[in-house]
Amino acid sequence: MLAARNLNTYYGLSHILFDLSVELGDREIVCVLGRNGVGKTTLMRTIMGLTPPRQGSIQLNGEEVAGLRPYQLARRGLGFVPAERRIFIDLTVRQNLEIAVKPPVGRLGGQPWTIPDILEFFPILKKLENRLGSQLSGGEQQVLATARAVIGNPSHILMDEPSEGLSPLIVSELKDKLLALQGRGVSILLCEQNTKFAFKVSSRGYIMDKGRVLHQGPVDELQCRAEVRECLGV
Repeated sequence: MLAARNLNTYYGLSHILFDLSVELGDREIVCVLGRNGVGKTTLMRTIMGLTPPRQGSIQLNGEEVAGLRPYQLARRGLGFVPAERRIFIDLTVRQNLEIAVKPPVGRLGGQPWTIPDILEFFPILKKLENRLGSQLSGGEQQVLATARAVIGNPSHILMDEPSEGLSPLIVSELKDKLLALQGRGVSILLCEQNTKFAFKVSSRGYIMDKGRVLHQGPVDELQCRAEVRECLGV
């Protein structure tokens, strides 16, 4: 399990997250929804160690990890797909994957991911494996960023706005891939503004506003509640 409890995160003197708590269980996909600027990206950065919390607890697979550096978290089985994608534009697709390979941590279904597995799972990358990152479209970069996280064989993956800027076809393919990853034992916490996509792929959700969780529960319940729709502006 990944459990973040009572997080308080600051940028300088600005208080961004207020006693925020989220949990991600085994083989679970959970969404964090909210309008732009409510603190979703800060939550991702906080859990990943990029912006450590001033107060609060983060436990990964039973170990307290608040305050650890991102590379230490990655070695403990936490993957990250940032909104900016941050692929290496001067490396080829295959090279981007090769530098991200790590042995698995924790219990995963099936065998560890290898580069041939990844190229089969994301067939678009097979066609592009010798192309530089700078030559990829936005959608192709998103696929590569996701594949790069997966090749690290994590037990949990954080995804920040994975559907942003993608065509409906690629969003649909992304949904299928996330569900397939769940079937292989990976748990996924995704922050999204695309409510329709998030509700289709997730079993539970958290609704954020102004750095706090206002609503949480199964997605079937959340999408039927008027106060949730009002909060999300849908």
